[in-house]
Amino acid sequence: MACTALTKGRGLDCNRISGGVNKIYFGVYDQFNDPTNGTGIVVVDSQVTDIEMGVGTGLYRYTVPRGSTTVSDAIAGSTENGTIFYTPTVTMVLNKLTKEEQNEIKLLGQTHVVIFAQLNEQLANGHDVIIALGVANAMSLNAGTADTGAAFGDRNGYTLTFDGMEPNPFPMVADYTDNPFDNVAFTNVSITP
Repeated sequence: MACTALTKGRGLDCNRISGGVNKIYFGVYDQFNDPTNGTGIVVVDSQVTDIEMGVGTGLYRYTVPRGSTTVSDAIAGSTENGTIFYTPTVTMVLNKLTKEEQNEIKLLGQTHVVIFAQLNEQLANGHDVIIALGVANAMSLNAGTADTGAAFGDRNGYTLTFDGMEPNPFPMVADYTDNPFDNVAFTNVSITP
C-alpha cells in the first residue's frame, strides 16, 4: 500500500523560461517572529503565504552579476532508513574586494540566515519568481573564496557558498503586488539595499 498517492502528471510546458538569479535577500534567522516551521514564515502548499519579522528588522538585498549565482536543492534519501530530506545550496559571486565586503561576509559567516532568491524566471504577469531557502533550519555560510585573479582583465571578488538541510523542498514566495515582498500578509519586511 502506498504511503502517498500522486495527484497529477506533468506535460511539456510550452513557455520559455530563463535561468539564473538576479538578487539575493538575506534575513537573519532569529529575527523572524512567531515561529512556524522554525521561523515566522508560513508555508502552505509549497508557497510562502506569510512572513512576520520583528520591528526594526528586515531583509538585506544583494544584486549579483548576471550569470554568476546559482541555487540548487538536492534531494537526499535513504531507502534503508525510510528518510528523505533536502539540501539547498546557494553559490553567489560578488565582484570587487573591499574591506566593507570583508566585514559583511564575516558577519554572514557568524549568523544563520534565511535566503530569498529572486530568479530571472518570470510569472505570467511579468513579476520575478522568488524562492525561499532555509525556512525551517536556516542556511549557513560554509565555504567561499576571495580571489584576486591573475591577468589584468580577470575578476577579483568573492565566491560564497551557503547550504542548509531542510525537511521540505524550497517553497516559492507568493506573488507580490508592485515590488518584491510588498504582500499585504507580510509584516515588517523592509528591504535594505
